Amino acid sequence: MFAESGFDATPTSRIAEHANVPKGLVHYYFRRKADLLGALIKRLPDEQIDPALVVVPGDIAESLRRLVSELDARLARSRMLSHLLWREADTHRAIRRALDDRFQRLVRQVRAVILTAGEGGVAVDDVDSAAGLLALALSYRHSVARHKDDPAGLMEPELNFIAGALMPRPAT
Repeated sequence: MFAESGFDATPTSRIAEHANVPKGLVHYYFRRKADLLGALIKRLPDEQIDPALVVVPGDIAESLRRLVSELDARLARSRMLSHLLWREADTHRAIRRALDDRFQRLVRQVRAVILTAGEGGVAVDDVDSAAGLLALALSYRHSVARHKDDPAGLMEPELNFIAGALMPRPAT
């Protein structure tokens, strides 16, 4: 209901009615309506993916492709929740913090996959830049996924560009 009408336009009485419980029960578990948002934030899917599950040693592009595919699958299981959080981020500080924490975890996740796949052959500064760029692209894509016909389509050009930029260059 928050995703449909917005947080502020959804009264707790309507939530209780939809849940088929007394309004007092909603307030018993959630003292303030904002506490419902906190509970929803905790329901975000865990985005921590063990690099061993997606990394193909020596193949950064395929490793990133597998990571993106796994992250897309997790997004698909929480599309409505993600929509709600992106919608309410402008007006609720707790949601902005949760989304920022989610983004920072994503950067670390991408970084770990690149370093593991690159087997020590990539410059750390380049990895940090690449991880930040890919995390931005994924975050943007996931924030607008509800508006796309094919939100799970891989970002092939972007992944190939990043992987190519990270490959060691021959000495001249």
